[in-house]
Amino acid sequence: MTTNLNHLWSFFRAGGFDQVRLDRGTDIANLDKLDQKLWVALACPTSGLEFDVKTLDLIDTDKDGRIRPPEIIAAARWVTTCLKNPDDLMKGAPALPLTAINTDTPEGKQLLASARQILSTLGKAAATEITVDDTTDTAKIFAQTRLNGDGIVPADVATEAATQTVINDIIACFGAETDRSGKPGVSQVKVDEFVVAAQAFSDWWKKAEGDRMILPLGEATPAAVAAVKAIKAKVDDYFTRCRLAAFDERAIGALNRQEAEYLVISTKDMSINAAEVAGFPLAHISAGKPLSLTTGLNPAWADAIATLQTQAVKPLLGDKTELTEADWTTLAAKFAPYDGWLAGKAGAVVEKLGLPRVREILAGQSRAAIAALIAQDKALEPEFNAITTVDRLVRYHRDFAKLLNNFISFRDFYGRKNKAIFQAGRLYLDQRACDLCIRVDDISRHATMSALSQMYLAYCDCTRKSDGAKMLVLAMFTGGDSDNLMAGRNGIFYDRQGRDWDATIVKIVDNPISIRQAFWAPYKKFIRLIEEQVAKRAEAADAVTQSQIQSTAAGTTPVAPAASAPTKIDTGTLAAIGLVLTTLLAALGGIFGAFAKLPLWQMPMAIIGIMLAISVPSMLIAWLKLRQRNLGPILDANGWAINTRAKINIAFGSSLTSVAALPPGAHRDLTDPYAESHTGRNRSILLLILLVVVAAGWYFGSFDRVLPTALKKSSWVEKK
Repeated sequence: MTTNLNHLWSFFRAGGFDQVRLDRGTDIANLDKLDQKLWVALACPTSGLEFDVKTLDLIDTDKDGRIRPPEIIAAARWVTTCLKNPDDLMKGAPALPLTAINTDTPEGKQLLASARQILSTLGKAAATEITVDDTTDTAKIFAQTRLNGDGIVPADVATEAATQTVINDIIACFGAETDRSGKPGVSQVKVDEFVVAAQAFSDWWKKAEGDRMILPLGEATPAAVAAVKAIKAKVDDYFTRCRLAAFDERAIGALNRQEAEYLVISTKDMSINAAEVAGFPLAHISAGKPLSLTTGLNPAWADAIATLQTQAVKPLLGDKTELTEADWTTLAAKFAPYDGWLAGKAGAVVEKLGLPRVREILAGQSRAAIAALIAQDKALEPEFNAITTVDRLVRYHRDFAKLLNNFISFRDFYGRKNKAIFQAGRLYLDQRACDLCIRVDDISRHATMSALSQMYLAYCDCTRKSDGAKMLVLAMFTGGDSDNLMAGRNGIFYDRQGRDWDATIVKIVDNPISIRQAFWAPYKKFIRLIEEQVAKRAEAADAVTQSQIQSTAAGTTPVAPAASAPTKIDTGTLAAIGLVLTTLLAALGGIFGAFAKLPLWQMPMAIIGIMLAISVPSMLIAWLKLRQRNLGPILDANGWAINTRAKINIAFGSSLTSVAALPPGAHRDLTDPYAESHTGRNRSILLLILLVVVAAGWYFGSFDRVLPTALKKSSWVEKK
């Protein structure tokens, strides 16, 4: 489908900005013409979303775990050309009708043929549509075919047993490659590597075959060399010690080990191969003494010496019962050419098969048979590659429009008909249900950015004891208040699959939730401050009382707290404090005086005015922050690249968090048999308020006009 340079776009406004409407297939076909400044997102992760991961991986062509506009545009261009009517994408249907595939292009014809082949392989040859379920299990599809176009052939593809055996030999040496069917197999690269290694191994052996310098004992040479190497260090040590003994006889005792060392090991349970025994000299040390091969040997090395005698000494030096240092040097020299040849070993990877088997494979016809099978398999590559392309088309047909409405625009999120792909589920906690919940990987990294959102955020650990699964979720509270929200509170989280998780708040980012909360916030803080001070004083008094009780019970005299040294206070400081207190008392007196002089009908209005004066600043700050709530930083911290300010205003926020409410028509019994009675407390508070008002009115002379002369404030002043 060709794009239109003059394509007309439609937009809707939500979240405080214009978002493009994608209602037609032509809109998708012309995405490359839409200014990317108008896209809501410029990148999103391929994981952690409520969206088909495989579809996202197919769009993510560079496999970096993120989807960007060029990949979206490429996917849009491809899918709209593969369909006869791109408007079908807007339906999001799980099944793709075969008649919807555009067969006007070679690729379309191949897609249709591959779709029919898939259905035929699955026993659905008569089907007229194909689904994601049909294309998902490609291993099942390819398992039904002998060759599947990937250039890898398992052993069971070959019809001859000899060829099957060679394939298994190659796998044993070089490892297997996985065929599309899931079976282990080999490619031409592996076969070529095997042939090169096998030929090198065979040629390497040819250098030694027939050369008595390299193989002085023929096939028995490797065993003789192994016998020499097993004892070489110990024999060298023996002759070195004998030379030292010849140099200075005083060293003989030390060279043979001290008696004390034998006393130490004699107290232990010994074995012939004990490390203490093996560490002693090979035989008794004496100046110029030959090494006996039969008697006087360290028991830990007796077997190794016997092997050396039978496999190396006797075949090369004759039937000797002892070795001189010259004999030992001669013996070692006979194996020097072999050591040099062994160091140049080639094709060691095939050595496990043995030289006869390697040469049998090189001389046989199995290599050519395997190469022919691989060529036949490779010839089917276009046809079978199209099978995976069918899976891509079916997934795009089902998912692509939904992705666009959560990437280029946030239509699903602001429309509230469908949940956005970043919404992980719903959290129930503190008589509220939060719909704006997203998955998070790292709290510390995420919270640094998400704090800029100006929203009240609660990070929750979610666990499922039934299967041990764990998940970290960020819930945004946009309704109610925060009085009862704190770390450690528990709730229930339901994911998008309907599974329930135990949720516990582990971190809170505090911001205003509502204007109503902001109105009462100053009073709640003041009451909380008073409660804390009262609690502290009560605890201090209780501590003193407990101390006195304990002292009395112990029969001791309570020790009074040591008087602290008087603190010297500067007179200027005292004067300043006094001025502040005087000013404050004067201000309070003026307020009470003015209030007392008001007519009774104006007093309630004055109280309301005072309350507004206290609450309005808090409400104003909350209003400003609520207007600044922005989803962008939260998604950016999760790997997105949000291209605009995705606002969450007060009205929209209210729809994201629902507060508990009785269902319509529910019967409500207001009588609580266990409710606390506050009648006495309320009467006391009311009486106290009246007394304060009356006292203030009398003090400021507000009641002089109605009181008897003896009770008037002015009369009391004159008396003084």
